[in-house]
Amino acid sequence: MNKKTLAAKKTELHEVDITNSLFSGQSFRWNYFEGNTNTYYGVIGEDLFIIENIDNKHYITSTNRNMRLEENFNTFFSNYFSFDIKSSELFTDEFRERFPDIWQLIQPYLSIKILRQDAFETLITFMCAQGLGMKIIRRQISYLAREYGNKHTVTVKNKPFTYFSFPSPETLAAADPGHLRLCTNNNCIRATNIIKAASSVATGQLDLEDLKDPEMPLEAARERLSSHSGIGYKIADCVLLFGLHRFSAFPIDTHVKQYLATWFSIGESLQSLTQKNYLFLQEQVSHLLNPELAGFAGHILFHCWRKEVKHLDSY
Repeated sequence: MNKKTLAAKKTELHEVDITNSLFSGQSFRWNYFEGNTNTYYGVIGEDLFIIENIDNKHYITSTNRNMRLEENFNTFFSNYFSFDIKSSELFTDEFRERFPDIWQLIQPYLSIKILRQDAFETLITFMCAQGLGMKIIRRQISYLAREYGNKHTVTVKNKPFTYFSFPSPETLAAADPGHLRLCTNNNCIRATNIIKAASSVATGQLDLEDLKDPEMPLEAARERLSSHSGIGYKIADCVLLFGLHRFSAFPIDTHVKQYLATWFSIGESLQSLTQKNYLFLQEQVSHLLNPELAGFAGHILFHCWRKEVKHLDSY
C-alpha cells in the first residue's frame, strides 16, 4: 500500500559529508531531485527519502516511512549513515606519520560514511555493475527497479512523484534472462548469474543474514558468496562492506590497485589481479590500515583517488 504523504524533519549533522557519502560509488539508488544538486532522493526498502542540503550542516529529510517518533528517525538515520564509526578510528597515528602527504590529501574526504544498505540489493547491484561506469550503473539499476520493483506514488511539492522499490529475490529469481539482460548492459550471462543468485537467496541456500555474523570469519563469508557464478572476490567484498556491514572487507578494483602502487609503493599492485595477488594485496593493506575498518578507510582513499588524481565524476 502506498503512503501518500511525506513527513519532514530538520537535522543538524557534524562531521558527515552526505553528498560524497551518497555519490562515492557505494550506492546507485540516490539521485539529484529535479536536477537540484543540493537535494537528493533515494529509495530504502519500499520508502522514499528526500534529503535537502541547507548549508552542509543542516538538512531537511522528508520520507513516507512511518517514523513518527524523533528517536526512531534519529536511530534509523544514524544506523544508515554509520554515525557510530568515527573518522578518528579509521587511520592510525602510524599512517599519518608515514604518509603525511596522503593524510593531507584525504582531509576533505574523512567525513564520508559507509551506507548500511540492504544486502540483497547490494549483491545484485554489484553483479550488474562489473566493469561499467557509475552513470551507466545508475541508469541500469534504475531500469531494473522500474521493470521488476513495486511502483509507488507520493505527493512531493504538490505534484505526484513516482518511484520504484528494488525487486525482491523471488521476483528476480523468476525473471526471464532475455528480458533481464536489458538491465545488465545486454549481457545475457550476467543476467543468468543474477537469476541464479536471486534464486539462492529466495530459497535460503544463500542466507545473507548469516554472513553478517561477526563470528563468521570474513574469509568464510567471502568464499560462500564467491561460490556463486558471477561473484568474484571483488564483488563479494563489496557486498560484505556495503551490504553486510563488515567494515574490514577491502574490495580491490583498478582504482584501488592504482593508489596502492602510487601512494604506498606496493609493486605487486601493478600485476594481474589473480586470486592469489588479490589476497596478497589485502594482506599488505592490513599493515597500512586499521584491519577492523580497512574497507571503510579504503573507500575514503578510493573516492579521494578518483576525485583528486583521476578527476572523475561520481554521478
